[in-house]
Amino acid sequence: MIDAGISFHVSEKGYYGDFGGAFIPEMLYPNVEELRSRYLDIIAEPAFQKEYDALLRDFVGRPTPLFKAERLSAKYNTNIYFKREDLCHTGAHKVNNTVGQILVAKRLGKNKIVAETGAGQHGVATATVCALMGMECIVYMGAIDIERQAPNVARMRMLGAQVVAAQSGSKTLKDATNEAIRAWINEPNETHYIIGSVVGPHPYPDMVARFQSVISKEMRSQLKEKLGNELPTHVVACVGGGSNAAGAFYHFLNEPSVALVAVEAAGHGVYSGLSAATTQLGTHGILHGSKSIVMQTSDGQVVEPHSISAGLDYPGIGPLHAFLYESKRGTFLSATDEEALASAFHISQIEGIIPALETAHAFSVLPKLGLKPTDVVVVCLSGRGDKDLATYMQVMDSKK
Repeated sequence: MIDAGISFHVSEKGYYGDFGGAFIPEMLYPNVEELRSRYLDIIAEPAFQKEYDALLRDFVGRPTPLFKAERLSAKYNTNIYFKREDLCHTGAHKVNNTVGQILVAKRLGKNKIVAETGAGQHGVATATVCALMGMECIVYMGAIDIERQAPNVARMRMLGAQVVAAQSGSKTLKDATNEAIRAWINEPNETHYIIGSVVGPHPYPDMVARFQSVISKEMRSQLKEKLGNELPTHVVACVGGGSNAAGAFYHFLNEPSVALVAVEAAGHGVYSGLSAATTQLGTHGILHGSKSIVMQTSDGQVVEPHSISAGLDYPGIGPLHAFLYESKRGTFLSATDEEALASAFHISQIEGIIPALETAHAFSVLPKLGLKPTDVVVVCLSGRGDKDLATYMQVMDSKK
């Protein structure tokens, strides 16, 4: 049972239970404090709301459809819906947040944007809004991710962004985030850092969740229209840092009848040494400015994560998700690389939708949920699979 007295929204000091806060170097304090003191007032301005809503409608293409997956539903003898974030402009949910943050940055008087990206979806979404608003854009991306996500790198460059390779550590998302934070420290006055997930120092986890919450807001109204009941039995989403899951869960956090199912990347297997299943492998720690669950050694060194999906190989998890895990409000499962690949091909061939590798992890747990004929399951289809075609082609070539 969920304690009715628990709030799953952020506290005034930036915490979800024991998780969150702002653990930052002194040089970053003015930036973070300016943002913390102003973001709620800025977002609440009628002029901001009007501009944001218009961009979501006319530029992003919202509302995104809620699609009944008839053949998949028949297979599991239940009712499965896809929230089609893959149909957003740029091909994933990430643009919901970048549109919001670029409007905040404008109102803070910033003229330069830095961002980190893993799979490249957030990088593309950031480059897109910078082009729209005429702002300079620098995206930090792990050197390994640049190799495996070449189409998104090309998109960012075509949109006018400078893509900088992170060559340190594992050369993936964690290292790109480190480089972006360093860049922000070096030019704090004119630069805004658009974080792409519900991670980082407060107020970022809350601000990103608010901008992504449009996903679950639409889910509720669409379910009401289709079924006469705005509450599903399950909401399922993949989790790296956790922005699409935060958006999909947001308006159901205090609805105990709705099971919130988060799916992490198990890589070669949770305990294989090549995994990114943070809740299973992590302990309490500080990563990228907030307290959360972190994959780390006994002396606090961050463990390199692994996932076939560039968007999920992150050694931490957003503080909201850490709290959902520890409070047992969320159910945290995982899917291996192999399971995710199988699901990507299965969904493509049964529903005619090629999902991103990240999203494919979410589909992998459907057989594990013990679904009933009366259940209503919404899977957040967070992104499309164009960017992963090279990986999918390798799989197909290996089977020839």
